[in-house]
Amino acid sequence: MHNRSLHTTRNPRRRTLLALPALAVTLSLAATACGGDSDAATTSDGKAKVTVLRSNGAIFEPLYIAQQQGYFKDAGLDVTIKAGAQDTSQNAPSVLNGEAQFAMTDSSGFLKSAAADMPLRIVTGLQSATTKTDPTDGLLVEKSSEIESFKDLEGKTVGISALGGTIQFICEYLVQKDGGDPKKVKFVALPTTSLTDAATSGKTDAIFSFGPFYFAGLDSGLRSIGNGMNDVPGMVQGLLFSSQEYLSKNEDTAKKFIEAVAKAIDYANENPAAVKAIDKKYTQVPAAFIDAHDTNHYDRTLNTTVMRTVITKMHEFDLLDNEPKDEAVYWDQAPTSAGE
Repeated sequence: MHNRSLHTTRNPRRRTLLALPALAVTLSLAATACGGDSDAATTSDGKAKVTVLRSNGAIFEPLYIAQQQGYFKDAGLDVTIKAGAQDTSQNAPSVLNGEAQFAMTDSSGFLKSAAADMPLRIVTGLQSATTKTDPTDGLLVEKSSEIESFKDLEGKTVGISALGGTIQFICEYLVQKDGGDPKKVKFVALPTTSLTDAATSGKTDAIFSFGPFYFAGLDSGLRSIGNGMNDVPGMVQGLLFSSQEYLSKNEDTAKKFIEAVAKAIDYANENPAAVKAIDKKYTQVPAAFIDAHDTNHYDRTLNTTVMRTVITKMHEFDLLDNEPKDEAVYWDQAPTSAGE
């Protein structure tokens, strides 16, 4: 996010999504030109070479655990983990042109690609919103604010880190769920590091923050409303995707990859110290903060019922051009469930 004047919107998707269908065609051609349809490379000892693009923030910890614990090696894989685009929805080109075989993003980031008919599929979840843990994100307001519920955001300005994505969707969904009209909420994009100041200075009426910035906001005296994304349990917050072409030609390798990640997810949930060690190495969050807070709960399962609600509502809120069908969203080997 660049430090520049505020970006505001009620219809943030149009300029981006109008370009996506053309982008999908371009990338499909680029995949052929750049070797996206070639057989998977292998090492001298026969291990399949795999590159995976992670997020720059969090939820990537199981990838490093799978590497550290030898799960990838045991599966006959030689995996390279690289930091992907700052906006993880922009990892799609690298997967389509064969530079990477798998990449991370969140629900909205993937669904924008699916709505543009990009030949991509989710292969596994990494983390979903859950009531099993305390909120690590949410709506924050000044203690003296008249805002007491999401419905009260009507006519107000909310600062968020990016327009048109998961956070805007969550805000609009919870406003509507609370009986309000999401069209009456104004969103402004701000650097994540500036969110707390925007709320305390009165630049915005509220902010939706996450991770250490959420806790920093609480520490500065801001008051939380609701439980953040935990108020939509089952919503996928982190996932891995690949291209249809790669999956069709390398099904066995892809299965081994997601099975290794599944083992790592179990290990991560049982060994929070290992997760914290990875965060200290690969994030810019202070070690003292990492030590003072609980780790995430990881979950590979993709709740198709909740995802369908997200798809329907994102389309209703004008954040998606259309509603992609399940077969355009999930790989047929992905760990899906209709939920309870």
